[in-house]
Amino acid sequence: MRLQIDHLFDHPEHIRLVAGWIYAEFWRDQPGYSIETFELLLRQANGPGRIPLSLIALVDGEPVGTVNLIHSDSKSRPRLEPWLAALVVVPEHRGRGIGRALCRALVAEARLLGASELFLGTDIPAFYASLGAELYEQVTATDCIMRFRLAPAVPGS
Repeated sequence: MRLQIDHLFDHPEHIRLVAGWIYAEFWRDQPGYSIETFELLLRQANGPGRIPLSLIALVDGEPVGTVNLIHSDSKSRPRLEPWLAALVVVPEHRGRGIGRALCRALVAEARLLGASELFLGTDIPAFYASLGAELYEQVTATDCIMRFRLAPAVPGS
């Protein structure tokens, strides 16, 4: 298995597919959203070194996962930014470390952009805790906000 993580804008032929993953995984039951909604948002991640930013995981050239860096994912908490959002690994590739690799790559991107913290909402906090995130706020019995504290990027590394 050869895992490659790239910016999605370097693989525009996969934008609609990734939009479909995000819609199906998180938004299918939410009125007012469609695959086209997420396709338009993903097309805004069209250059390096800025937010929004979208990464894609490819295994032997086949798209298998994605993760995104956005300004905010909580209308009620606008001061919390940036956010790791929409981590998706296709079911047949789960459990192989792809989600972890995507998260690590996104954390590195956030650090390069100068972020000192990175937030995310989840119902699987143990996964993110294993990557170094800490509980920031318990929102409901099953959902929480977590935070990565980011050390500044070291020039030349």
